[in-house]
Amino acid sequence: MPIDLDAKTCQWATQSDALETFANFVGKTQSAKHIKPLHWYVANRLVVEGGFDPDDITPRPPFRVQKRSGKPPLLHFEPELARGGERSVLGGLKTKNVDVVVTREGIGPVLAVSCKGVTGAFRNLTNRMEETIGECTNLHITYPALVLGYLVLLRANRQTEIALDDAAAADDEEEGEGARTLAANDIAMAEGGEPVASIIRFHNALRELVGRRGIRDDVSRYEAIGFGLVEMADANRGALLDSYPDQESPLLLRRFFDTLYARYDERFVVAAPDLANVTRRHEWDPESPGLEALDFDYEARIDYASASDSD
Repeated sequence: MPIDLDAKTCQWATQSDALETFANFVGKTQSAKHIKPLHWYVANRLVVEGGFDPDDITPRPPFRVQKRSGKPPLLHFEPELARGGERSVLGGLKTKNVDVVVTREGIGPVLAVSCKGVTGAFRNLTNRMEETIGECTNLHITYPALVLGYLVLLRANRQTEIALDDAAAADDEEEGEGARTLAANDIAMAEGGEPVASIIRFHNALRELVGRRGIRDDVSRYEAIGFGLVEMADANRGALLDSYPDQESPLLLRRFFDTLYARYDERFVVAAPDLANVTRRHEWDPESPGLEALDFDYEARIDYASASDSD
């Protein structure tokens, strides 16, 4: 289904939708329209794959949960229930609006994901590290059990490509030139196909900020970080670059959500058995109408055993 970038509420979005929007968007990035579908993708995935209740997620995804006695719940796709916005989370230093937040009644925020999309000016990436570290530290000071993820996309601009940079595109339209050739500071991939030094430095800096396992660990570390370069070449535009990071990197996007779920279960289910009936994640009935109506690029969290037992 098509993505409406002017929508004020959370829409159904796949990873492909999020990446293609990020690659193709032309306009001012201050509008956040280039990264908004990524917020929606994360929120939807936390329901379908993560088993979190849509009522607990901001922005609220377009789903409804039908609970049944003795049977796994049914998940329904209902766009009219979707809501938008960000959630304000109390930090140790200041209140912070976070892109996607799961909040449990009586407990507070338990899982959150901050999403960033960088279209150019890669030489300045390491200057963003202070902000990145500060956000993580701020939230963990107040909520040390919070499972916090950082998801960042960068355009894999190559030297032969045309810039889609927001400010440049706006300037060039005024001058009647259309698009412009990429500036050196906007290039992510060298002619040989390897990432430029600024991209490698940024990846390595993020690698030092990930891997927080327990609530007594360094509050300046994220539980999970996902790092992805999005192809800009016409033939593969909107696809995820598979040559970097390498398969040994702790920042691979395919590991991001599994890490979030593992940390959440350790802290809020296994370590708190008396609360498990509240904190345990849903497992959906495989015949849920919402699952049958949608295409997704990950495995839904299904309770096959209970569903078959109830037949």
